[in-house]
Amino acid sequence: MRGNNFVAFLTVQGFFLGLAFAVLKAQSATDILTYTVLITIFFYLFSHISIAMYYRTYVGKKGYFPKASHERELDYFIREIEKREILIDQEYDVGESQNNIGTATPTTQEAA
Repeated sequence: MRGNNFVAFLTVQGFFLGLAFAVLKAQSATDILTYTVLITIFFYLFSHISIAMYYRTYVGKKGYFPKASHERELDYFIREIEKREILIDQEYDVGESQNNIGTATPTTQEAA
């Protein structure tokens, strides 16, 4: 979410919460206006403080990402997985052929 959208969202929230609070607690029209404006201003300032803290911590944590070495490692892992898949397929084929041989030829005792 962009910073401007966040400010607008929290300001509108503050307005409606301020209006609800003012309707519940105020005794006159000026009190309603005062409560609504003060709570809206609080939410507006709070949104700016939140964005400032977010950018201060987010921008400060940018760092160098070693893309080339990361891609080399991923390519190595992909090759290793492919080798293991080939071995697993070979073992599966050997097991299947042994199962087929064992069930296809009846023993001489069973035939008699």
